[in-house]
Amino acid sequence: MQHSQGTKRSKRFLESRAPKLTEDVKSAMIMKGGNTSRTITQALKDIYSLKKPNAVLYKKKNITRPFEDSTSLEFFSKKTDCSLFLFGSHNKKRPNNFIFGRLFDFHVLDMIELGIEKYVSLSEIKASKFPEGTKPMLVFAGEAFDTDNEHRRLKSLLIDFFRGPTVPAVRLAGLEHILHFTAIDGKIYMRSYRCLLKKSGCRTPRIELEEIGPSFDFVLRRTHLASDDLYKLAHKQPKALKPKKKKNISHDAFGTKFGRVHMQKQDLSKLQTRKMKGLRKRRGEVVTEEQEGQAPKVAKVES
Repeated sequence: MQHSQGTKRSKRFLESRAPKLTEDVKSAMIMKGGNTSRTITQALKDIYSLKKPNAVLYKKKNITRPFEDSTSLEFFSKKTDCSLFLFGSHNKKRPNNFIFGRLFDFHVLDMIELGIEKYVSLSEIKASKFPEGTKPMLVFAGEAFDTDNEHRRLKSLLIDFFRGPTVPAVRLAGLEHILHFTAIDGKIYMRSYRCLLKKSGCRTPRIELEEIGPSFDFVLRRTHLASDDLYKLAHKQPKALKPKKKKNISHDAFGTKFGRVHMQKQDLSKLQTRKMKGLRKRRGEVVTEEQEGQAPKVAKVES
């Protein structure tokens, strides 16, 4: 289906939605279902404050069930150009329910359902907050994030959701927000900290962590994961973005660059060595090769 580019405004809009080599920052839709609780409403607002300005908060209720029918999510994704979503709902069977998800080509790729067992809001923790749009540092603790397939996908989804824009450089004073996720005993604990740089008497500052909220205790519920082929296709990069491999250059685990230089075979007989006085030949011992080959001369005796 082709759209007519009648005006300059519509042309700019279509160009902004066209595929790019370097995609824009991923935005998220944050919406609530037909039945919600006060906990879900406040929790969605707190997640929105962490995600701003790359998020859209829907205040009206959306009567939909993502695990049964995701057409409404795909419609809103096309409308707002968002590839991430957070859906909050509440019912007797699944109280205080969060659904984190992402889309690929405006179709649902992954969905993971988390139940809120304990929640502390931003307003309940009296501490100074970080500025809006601060890029957080993400920390994942727990063996399950590396061994279990569902927890691995959840880790990838949370990184996609909270990572923020890609930056070329990092300023030490800008590292002030930490999101910590811990997987233990079948639960996921989410904590938010503010990083304080204190004087230490040396060049490296002393770091202290202050909890600022929100705080969640999640339990893993239902999952809808993409197949391995579709997941691999979603992570495929254009050839233009892939770095060209340079010959004879390698890197170690610490990022140190090593180069291999190829040289021709050296003639060691012509190698100039260090001159020493003890190795010099004296004048009386110098005999040319021609003189060595000739027979010794006999002195003439006059009669």
